[in-house]
Amino acid sequence: MASSRLEILNDGGLRHDARRPYELRSLSLELSTHPNADGSSTVSQGLTTVSASVFGPREPKQRAGSVHDKASVVVEVGVAPWAGAREVRRTRGDKRLLEIAAAIRQTFEPVIMTHLYPRSEIAVHIQVISADGGILPTAINATTLALVDAGISLIDYVTSLSLGLHLTQPLLDLSAPEEADLPTLVVAALPSGKVTLAQMETRLHVDRFEEMLTLGVEGCGVLKTEMDRVVKDRTTRVVERMDKVIQGRITGD
Repeated sequence: MASSRLEILNDGGLRHDARRPYELRSLSLELSTHPNADGSSTVSQGLTTVSASVFGPREPKQRAGSVHDKASVVVEVGVAPWAGAREVRRTRGDKRLLEIAAAIRQTFEPVIMTHLYPRSEIAVHIQVISADGGILPTAINATTLALVDAGISLIDYVTSLSLGLHLTQPLLDLSAPEEADLPTLVVAALPSGKVTLAQMETRLHVDRFEEMLTLGVEGCGVLKTEMDRVVKDRTTRVVERMDKVIQGRITGD
């Protein structure tokens, strides 16, 4: 078996991008990045950037897909030509893209309060802008923020993170070279600790799986804190603008 060209951990215990094993990549969260959508966001985790646009609740495009007592959730995933995503093709019917879309839909169907929107459709459009590992977790995080931006009722935030195992050492928030070399687990969780997604690409011993799942949930809690901060900052700015408009009208009168 050929040895890996990537040194996962150096003698100082650092990864190839100088992070420590439990250190997350740099995180950027933006809301309302696509004004034509009902809600949208752009999330960057390291060099991976994903945008999410939410349309709805709206009348279903296909009547056959409507459900009388709840909303149906539809997810489409696309990849920009310049994204550099080796693990997926850019064609619409690519198997990996369909798997990512299915994982996102299955993650959010129990979290969106679909019973509040009967006979309607909530469409989520994901666009991978740049890819360096963690496409699925970044897309899940972007979807959460886009749904919040659209004002769609959720049980709570869903946050997601990838993990890998090097020998006996778990690593958080994998880059693309690490994903290619390591057994990988993607975890999505609610703040309560309830896991909504645990997707493995390879087999893991049950003890290692439980350890990584626990670490993943803790890492998701860190992302939730950052999401809270961004949403609260945005809400504060909106309220301030509304106050200025109201004050202006009162003064004008």
